[in-house]
Amino acid sequence: MPKAALILTQGFADWEYALIAGTGGPFYGIDVQFFTPQTGSLRSQGGLVTNVDQDLNQCRQWQPNSVVVVGGAIWADSQAPEIADFLNDCRTDGASIGGICGGTLALARAGLLDTLPHTSNSRDFLIENAGNYAGASFYQDRPSAVSADGIITAPGTAPVSFTAAIFESVGIAPELISQFTTMLAAEHH
Repeated sequence: MPKAALILTQGFADWEYALIAGTGGPFYGIDVQFFTPQTGSLRSQGGLVTNVDQDLNQCRQWQPNSVVVVGGAIWADSQAPEIADFLNDCRTDGASIGGICGGTLALARAGLLDTLPHTSNSRDFLIENAGNYAGASFYQDRPSAVSADGIITAPGTAPVSFTAAIFESVGIAPELISQFTTMLAAEHH
């Protein structure tokens, strides 16, 4: 069974992880677990209060196939947790690493976007909020997720394509991913 670790922080964005957690396990057989840099009570942007009792050390011991940094305003704040070593260690261990919206800042700070195609909310968002970001020439201004060599990025407005890319990274069959994206696009046709 593939394993996906969702990294939550204070103020996490409710819509950015929901499709991974809500469909990954029940419909696609992914073991989805939640982790946080500091365990305890978290409040989402939408006001959901949850308790996360697994930290990043436990995440590494669990050995996920994919690590997903969920966005939230904290990533652009001076209070952002420092998780660069954790992300690089997980990548070394063979996990794909995903970041959506503000979560892309954690990937940029870890140097994971320096040499690969990627996207985010904007190039300026990365430049202004991730001090050591050196990947501006690889930035792609796209409304959907970008996946390159196990690094998956998306703007906050792209939870569907981001989820599809995470599913692909853990080995979900292409025909199932196509069904997933078609189903979620049906209301727009």
